[in-house]
Amino acid sequence: MDRIADRQVHRHPIPRCLTRSWPHSTRFLAMLCALGAVLFVNEARAQCSARDTSRNNFSLKKTSSAVIPPTVIISAAATPVWKTITVGTFANTFAIRNALYAADCVSGDLADEVLARPSFTLSATKTSVDLVALSVVELGLQTETASLAEIYARAKELGFRLAATEVGPQLRLQYFDQPIGEFLNVAMEPVKTWEGEPVILIVANGGAGLMLIGVDVGANAKFYSSSRFLFVRRANVETAHKK
Repeated sequence: MDRIADRQVHRHPIPRCLTRSWPHSTRFLAMLCALGAVLFVNEARAQCSARDTSRNNFSLKKTSSAVIPPTVIISAAATPVWKTITVGTFANTFAIRNALYAADCVSGDLADEVLARPSFTLSATKTSVDLVALSVVELGLQTETASLAEIYARAKELGFRLAATEVGPQLRLQYFDQPIGEFLNVAMEPVKTWEGEPVILIVANGGAGLMLIGVDVGANAKFYSSSRFLFVRRANVETAHKK
């Protein structure tokens, strides 16, 4: 099993921008939340619930599952893109948090805190991002477990990049046909919570609905060889490799 993620997973009965992630919410903050809601209300639909997930797996154009037989990766240039998503589509963090709420996505405390921290940023420009989904063993690390530093260092050697913090929630909102049982760790710079815990995000389908959760990746954190990570592959990596 992967490292245990998030201390609590829950559905919010009210928009998340008004929950404990901002313990000192003011009337002005509430107004900003309402403004953010206007930006997505016409597009967002509840598609993260267990019922909607089952329907999505039948009706939506199926994305290839990130779970494939392990083959050691030679280089980023030789690795096909798993999924392309778009970032830079939200005006502020309130809007993206409310979009997750409107889609009925399950969220955990750690994920909520990540999205509330100043180091969680959004792209100012609408951009396409090519993602690859690789297990620890596919990266060529043959040990039973590996640290985050070892995983990231190996991926960098192969030519992959870490994902921006925005990739986790954006993928959650653009991956409604995720297979049940799939847990994808977002390879990103850890974001520290209010208590100083370094956390990365996980895009998952645990069977009870689509989730965006977090996992503490402190000094003692280890990931099993089957754990899967999402890295970014540069769009021009093949051309650069040929040169």
